Amino acid sequence: MSFSPLALVHPDASLGNNVRIEPFASVGENVIIGDNTWIASHAIIMPGTRIGNACKIYPGAVIGGAPQDLKYEGEETLVQLEDGVTVREYCTVNRGTAATGKTFIGKNVLIMAYSHVAHDCYIERGAVVANAVHMAGHVSIGHHAIVGGMSAIHQFVRVGDFSFIGGGTLVRKDVPPFVKAAREPLAYTGINSVGLKRNGFDLEAINRIKDVYRILFVRHDNIKYAIAEIEASLPESSEKDQILEFVNTSIRGLIRGFKTTVV
Repeated sequence: MSFSPLALVHPDASLGNNVRIEPFASVGENVIIGDNTWIASHAIIMPGTRIGNACKIYPGAVIGGAPQDLKYEGEETLVQLEDGVTVREYCTVNRGTAATGKTFIGKNVLIMAYSHVAHDCYIERGAVVANAVHMAGHVSIGHHAIVGGMSAIHQFVRVGDFSFIGGGTLVRKDVPPFVKAAREPLAYTGINSVGLKRNGFDLEAINRIKDVYRILFVRHDNIKYAIAEIEASLPESSEKDQILEFVNTSIRGLIRGFKTTVV
């Protein structure tokens, strides 16, 4: 463990092996930091924060601030960062509320500079949140999803696994797994083929995903009819099951399907 005498570390904070805390960083009480984690100068780690092993918190980041929710009444809640998380400059990650008890960021997630993760958000492993993305409360980001810079995500929206959201996007509806989404209003623009290949999906799996979305977002305007056709006409697969489970449990509703522009 190594921290500068110019850092402010509360005596009740629990620090693992080989933790480095740079000058002018602040670590509050009821904080746990795992082994080999680096806290940069001017980063602020507030009470109720749990940081895993081999994490990197860059200058100016504020982890564990109180929720910006008028219903919050000071109850003890947490922020949990799993192993290998990187939080870049001037990001803010707020604690949870009584609704879920914590804000969660999974293993090897990268949150780029100036982004905001609000209370009760859940970001799964390997996701990338690009610069200046702003999330409202209770947003869920699936594993290995990528959210383009300067996007804003409405509260309670879900972003599915391996999806890709274009930069500067207003995300008001749920984005299902494996897709690319862009335009205004947000719409399906195809399969995230590049991301799927990079994550080990073979051509057969990618084609099964394309078959589902060809029915769901290209052939039909009515989700109910699309689901019925998918269930009746496509063979069973884990990809089909995952997509239908996401669609059937959507509360915010889905993004728009593919539409060609009429000139």
